[in-house]
Amino acid sequence: MDTALILHFLTNPWVFLIWTTFLKSFILLNVVLGVVSVTVFAERKVSAWIQDRSGPNRVGIPMTILGGKKDIPLWGLGQMIADPVKLLTKENFVPAGVNKFYFWLAPKLVMIPPVLVLAVLPYGSSLFGVQMTIADLNIGVLYIFAIASLSVYGITLAGWASNSKFPFLGGIRSTSQMISYELALGLSIIPVFMICGSLNLNEIIDWQVKNGWLVAPYWPRGFTVSDLFHPAQLGHALAAGVSLQRLLLWIPLLISFVIFLVSIFAETNRLPFDLPEAEQELVGGYHTEYASMNFALFFLGEYAAMFAGSGAVVSLFLGGWSLPWIPDGSHGWFWGLVNIGVFFVKVSLVILFMIWVRWTLPRFRYDQLMKLGWLGFFPVALANIFLTAIILALVHH
Repeated sequence: MDTALILHFLTNPWVFLIWTTFLKSFILLNVVLGVVSVTVFAERKVSAWIQDRSGPNRVGIPMTILGGKKDIPLWGLGQMIADPVKLLTKENFVPAGVNKFYFWLAPKLVMIPPVLVLAVLPYGSSLFGVQMTIADLNIGVLYIFAIASLSVYGITLAGWASNSKFPFLGGIRSTSQMISYELALGLSIIPVFMICGSLNLNEIIDWQVKNGWLVAPYWPRGFTVSDLFHPAQLGHALAAGVSLQRLLLWIPLLISFVIFLVSIFAETNRLPFDLPEAEQELVGGYHTEYASMNFALFFLGEYAAMFAGSGAVVSLFLGGWSLPWIPDGSHGWFWGLVNIGVFFVKVSLVILFMIWVRWTLPRFRYDQLMKLGWLGFFPVALANIFLTAIILALVHH
């Protein structure tokens, strides 16, 4: 077949959209699975450092299998391979009293929503002219809330279908926890819409590229690296970043950021909000009766949700793939790769923060968790919307 004809077919707008979307989806899914494996290893290492112990340090290159005299530890990095191999080779034991269909379905419902959320996250600007978002939706943030909340159905089904009291209690806890913090999570984002004027994540990031990250109280405008060598231009650029509106709006945006970040902990069932699992109280909570790959799907779902939640935090408040004075992918493929790297570094830092919190703070009591959600975050998030509206009205007039 003629090469020119193939290129013409592949560059047809609809065909180009289809094959680039499939390619981006395939690459992102594999990257996320790799990130999940690295995150599990990082969680073990970070917890070991906090608790003053070694953590995984033996599993590496198995040279004895190949006839060598001694394995190569390689800092325990082989643990990332050993964990999934162990889960794959374990017996998939299913208790006799469970509702088998829903028992089988529940882990899939927990794993799928976080993966679907990744479709709207802008993990870069553009690369070779292709936008680094799988689905550029005008209601991307609403899509995240709608899809992410479906995971609770899998947890609730797992608790009910297990036909055991501890998983059932874990499922009930997860449901009430989701209802409590979903409201605060949604309300905390409204000030972002009011300021940026869009629900599209790409447009929110573009707003931050032009005006500065939402969590920054000050952001110099029009500043370039060359201004460092011209004091007059530098002073003008720095002074241009001083704005009464920005300083005042930083207050409600910081409140929104804190509420959103803490609510992400609750939505992903991470400590100090891991009441649905609560090993000391509920053995293992909703996944007590699960083994092998069914348990692994719960595991993957939790860490994929961490990645998706961290990606949402980065995109909404921390500038997404942008860094000050770093151009986007329209200036060349190199800068496109830099933007992708910046996004993943930011997400990694947020994930490390979530890991640090897990091994630092104690678990809330259940009444404390409910009070924080209903008597703390919900009214504060609601009042924060009015505060944002008042500041916008005062500054504009």
